[in-house]
Amino acid sequence: MSSAATAAPATYAGPTFSGHARVNYLSTLRFDAEFLAAVQSSADGVEVLQLTAESADEIPAQVWAQVDVLHTYGAFPDAALAPKLRWIQLDTSGVDHVRRHGVWLGDVAITSIGGVSPVPLAEYTLWAILGVAHRLPALLDVHRSRQWPDPVDRWNRMLPAPVRGATVGIVGYGRIGREIGRLALAFGMKVIGVSRTAGGTTRSDQYQGLSNTPLSDARSGDSLQDSAMIVSPARLHEVLRLVDYLVVVVPLTDQTANMIDGAALAALKDGAVVINVARGGIVDEQALRANLRSGHIRAAVLDVFDAEPLSAADPWWDEPNVFVTPHVSGLAPHYREHVLDIVSQNLRRFCAGQPLLNVVDRVQGY
Repeated sequence: MSSAATAAPATYAGPTFSGHARVNYLSTLRFDAEFLAAVQSSADGVEVLQLTAESADEIPAQVWAQVDVLHTYGAFPDAALAPKLRWIQLDTSGVDHVRRHGVWLGDVAITSIGGVSPVPLAEYTLWAILGVAHRLPALLDVHRSRQWPDPVDRWNRMLPAPVRGATVGIVGYGRIGREIGRLALAFGMKVIGVSRTAGGTTRSDQYQGLSNTPLSDARSGDSLQDSAMIVSPARLHEVLRLVDYLVVVVPLTDQTANMIDGAALAALKDGAVVINVARGGIVDEQALRANLRSGHIRAAVLDVFDAEPLSAADPWWDEPNVFVTPHVSGLAPHYREHVLDIVSQNLRRFCAGQPLLNVVDRVQGY
């Protein structure tokens, strides 16, 4: 990313706070009265105000002047406008949109709702694997046509590919990646996780939600023959040569931008399937399209794109062997309850002067 606002300090240890007698909490999102009442009652001295807005200039200056805590998607004030602001609670797991704003360079703590989506994201990924393996597009075509296929056509077009015994490579082995790995192992798949912190360790300050069960037998080693392994990104191309299903779930940072480039896609095992539930900008879309059309990559399930929303004329809609979904893999059925839990815990911590959960590391970029 080229903006100067993406620079970060050399080190970042996270925020420290002293106790606050009164905390003014502003939500620019739309929550119901019950949610807001629960937020206000989560800690003594919390005063809640909700003004729905998409940008900072929609909020009056006199309101910004009093805000201690901001809960938002992307309405970020300039520092001079909100001198009391000490903590921003994002309503997203990803933070790539924040890095384009000057708030990224400041010392205001930023926290995410990471931990809300591992379950639905993992289920979506297994749905994608099973859908490709069991020829979901062909089955939908039959349903729409109302034409029962003859025996030869049925065998040729609808014989499933094996799932048990197949290898899934998961690029990004944090909370979401580990839950994908857990489900994949339950289907008898071999799992190779690619993680910057090989070994799959979990930061103690992360919100865990109802998911995030680590693989009990996940380990790193010299060989890639084990049924469950975690390796460093330095071995990515070695992993790509082995996988039947490549799942991309890393956050978008300077280090991961275009990580799955033309060379990485060319390194994939012939006939592999690509599943992208991360962010646009990590997978080279032109190279992916070329590898799909050549037959080197058998199919792709894409939930994220470089430009969203896709226009009606975008070629991805009509690309053969591609299943497009509109950035829905992280939609969480229990979103409201999880977000309330995160906000309530963090407000109590903030008022008590304790470290917050899910603090964004400005050095790592997530």
